[in-house]
Amino acid sequence: MRPPAPRTPADTGTDPVLVLGAGPVGQTAALLLARRGVPVLVVDSRPERDAVGSKAICQQRDVLDVWDWLGGGRIIEEGLTWDTARTFYRDHELFSVRLPDPGASSLPSFVNISQSRTEEVLDELLAEAGVRTSWGHEVTGIEQDADGVTVECVTPRGTVRLRGTHALACLGAHGGVVRRDLGLDFSGTSFDDRFLICDIRADLGDWTRERRFYFDPEWNPGRQVLIHPCPDSVFRIDWQVPSDFDLAAEESSGRLDARIRQIIGDTPYEIVWHSVYRFHTRVTDRMRAGRVLLAGDNAHLVAPFGARGLNSGVQDAENAAWKLAYVRDGWAGEDLLESYHTERHAAALENADVTSATMRFLVPRDDVEHERRVSVLERAVTDAAAHPDVDSGRLAEPFWYTDSALTTACPERPFGGRPPRGLAPAPCPGVILPDAPVSVPGRPELARLRPLLREGLTLLLGEGAERSTVHAVAKGATRAPVTTLHLDEIDTTGALRRALEPLPGQVWLVRPDAHVAAVVPGEDADAVRVAVRTALGHPAADTVPA
Repeated sequence: MRPPAPRTPADTGTDPVLVLGAGPVGQTAALLLARRGVPVLVVDSRPERDAVGSKAICQQRDVLDVWDWLGGGRIIEEGLTWDTARTFYRDHELFSVRLPDPGASSLPSFVNISQSRTEEVLDELLAEAGVRTSWGHEVTGIEQDADGVTVECVTPRGTVRLRGTHALACLGAHGGVVRRDLGLDFSGTSFDDRFLICDIRADLGDWTRERRFYFDPEWNPGRQVLIHPCPDSVFRIDWQVPSDFDLAAEESSGRLDARIRQIIGDTPYEIVWHSVYRFHTRVTDRMRAGRVLLAGDNAHLVAPFGARGLNSGVQDAENAAWKLAYVRDGWAGEDLLESYHTERHAAALENADVTSATMRFLVPRDDVEHERRVSVLERAVTDAAAHPDVDSGRLAEPFWYTDSALTTACPERPFGGRPPRGLAPAPCPGVILPDAPVSVPGRPELARLRPLLREGLTLLLGEGAERSTVHAVAKGATRAPVTTLHLDEIDTTGALRRALEPLPGQVWLVRPDAHVAAVVPGEDADAVRVAVRTALGHPAADTVPA
């Protein structure tokens, strides 16, 4: 979809939010802030955009949804859509997983597209939104006071000091200067084995719609190979290799060509890009320190199996952006910013837990773990009951803010815990709301639900709930934008009602990042008011500022 122009800031004389780092996480955060009327300045140490290699390629539906709202539908259109994850052990296919769609979204579950192309599209959107990126600005220090943040940068013209109301640090794994100046820890573990990543262009036929994961293939015994399709007949191949792997020697000896030939046979190919990585699992102890928020790889590093790196970084950006905008507009207090840390730090720890379990299966640390891995894989060849124990990476999914201070629990709709691989949790407070086709009176440009949700707080009413009463209560609880709609009036296909199964008179309160904040009885005005106040980080007893 094509979004309207960014909202004009309420006070154009205020300092901007400083976004440190112009990777896709920083780009997304800057666009989201601009869309909400927040002045933004982006800085990056590089002299210009460097489009090198595929890097992060696998983008999940809810991340695509954010970019689509910002006008980045080209990422979806150009990306290669896949919907099946196939897992093999030696020459046996163990199982395949079809990706879930609990609602009826028009967006694909995943697309593969190079990070470089994603950055190009987001750069174009930043230019259209009037957001300036200052290249050649290396962050060398950061300090803050009661009124704002000062960032020191070294530039080709000398040292400059930039002032902002807040800073969002998206400097990636090497952005230790921010963590250092804020006194933050970044402990974790590193894995001895390395991974050779190679993009090749070739015609591999039916492989274009599926991700393939091979355990112990004869052409990489004792280790793994992962193959992802990308646009323009490019395939990304990841080989797990020993810690002493030498890429230059591999190329000069012809062993790299032999590796590729073992997978694709005599098919002609060309190498587009290759690199070697060692993976780490690290999470900072704080993702918010006063007026500074950390996002993406600057705050957390995980192994790429499951595509939880960039996807979680974009979810950091969305969580941070609406909260920063609401605090700057006076619609919420500092407690809302603290919820950024509690929510996204919990998400980072979840991702670290999931990917660390995967890495322990891929790279056993001792004989016990190795024996368990072999036992699981051998059993999985003939026993489907062993399939859940085969860990090739649980694919990226939105985090569930069920324990957040912003979430009002609903006894009738408890969170059932992490669902089995390939499934999404049933909608309940804390879970992201499924997308679905909608038709909204007076809004012909809206074809699905998610773009509407991002405009503010949204109350979706079950049959029998009194819209005018519920809306008045919600508007009396906050000065933030509120939209109130009956499900039976907007849910043209019934997909949303089938996913939610709303009770008569029930009200579903949804946050600007599409997560359900509460499910309450519509006739209980106090419950509605408290849920709205809670969703914005206010103590329920507080009065609404004039």
